[in-house]
Amino acid sequence: MFEGLRQLPQDPILQLMQMYRDDNRPGKVDLGIGVYKDDAGNTPIMASVHEAERRLLEGETTKSYVGPAGSAGFNEVMARLVLGDDSSLIRDGRASVIQTPGGCGALRMAAEFFRLCQPDTTVWVSTPTWANHLPLLGGAGLRIREYAYLDRETLTVDFPAMLESLESAKAGDVVLLHGCCHNPSGADLSADQWQAVTQLIQRKGLLPFVDMAYQGLGQGLDQDAAGLRYLAGQVPEMVVAASCSKNFGLYRERTGALMLISATPAINTAATSQLLSVVRSHYSMPPAHGAAIVETILGDDQLRAGWQSELGGMCERILGLRHAFAGALAPAGDFGFIARQRGMFSFLGITPEQVRQLREEHGIYMLESSRVNVAGLNDRVLPGVASAIRSVM
Repeated sequence: MFEGLRQLPQDPILQLMQMYRDDNRPGKVDLGIGVYKDDAGNTPIMASVHEAERRLLEGETTKSYVGPAGSAGFNEVMARLVLGDDSSLIRDGRASVIQTPGGCGALRMAAEFFRLCQPDTTVWVSTPTWANHLPLLGGAGLRIREYAYLDRETLTVDFPAMLESLESAKAGDVVLLHGCCHNPSGADLSADQWQAVTQLIQRKGLLPFVDMAYQGLGQGLDQDAAGLRYLAGQVPEMVVAASCSKNFGLYRERTGALMLISATPAINTAATSQLLSVVRSHYSMPPAHGAAIVETILGDDQLRAGWQSELGGMCERILGLRHAFAGALAPAGDFGFIARQRGMFSFLGITPEQVRQLREEHGIYMLESSRVNVAGLNDRVLPGVASAIRSVM
């Protein structure tokens, strides 16, 4: 059965990780892998997470299954985190949440749910978008189409082109939007642009699907969710995939959530039952530990305050690095877009040849597209990185 299979090429990001690990140069710098790093270059466990785990370890009495929907407590606090504590959608029973194995699990279960609802569903994704969106959605059999998003010259949102692209979408098509901190570009929609996209979605009868993977790392928890919340308040149906990997630092715990917003509570109940049948046929039950950590933190005033303080510090650090990086690169051209973008990622706009030169001659690792993880910088390495980039330009 297996002898006819051919070996596939390694994923570019995983390949870059391996190249970095194999590099013995002491001054190497990793700007490719999408994890938050502190000033020491580590991806630490947050203090609030440590404390929540301590409490769980002392109080946990069972390892029994939690059920296909996951923890009801986790689902409730995630609904409030994404939509806001005063959300009428929660109050009126129009929103439901299930726990998933990470944001990837939420995206894939959404794709399987779309296929259940409408087998020939078309999903529109931005150009560029997170690379894993394509296999996660396309692997479920959905048709993928792209809408214009980033102006490759200015590295800012080309909003007129985005609207023009989406005019080709048909009623019932799904539009995937990045809630904040667009991956891989860092270029986010403004409040006015969220309103204009909402009007287009309403007029054309499209289904909005928002990927919220970085809430709290752009401008703040509520600011980052403002566009999503506005959209959710205006449309009858919507789907949201949320991840706790970045804002809680729970990468390997695979902690995510999938939210359905429906026109009425009765429709929401029926839709959620169908979604849970999809879950049951795939992984059956989600992992419990990461969700228990999030539930413990968000359910305790003291832990939540500590977590928000830590997250706020991470956000401020990234913003500071963006301004410092843009300033250090200024002699080579206008890199002000880096300071204006949000989240962990930006494109530098340099060529693949220059990217390879940075890796081979300077030990600076980034994706061939020139996407960099700004959070991989620190005050110690930033001057050298900027100098090397200027030299290859």
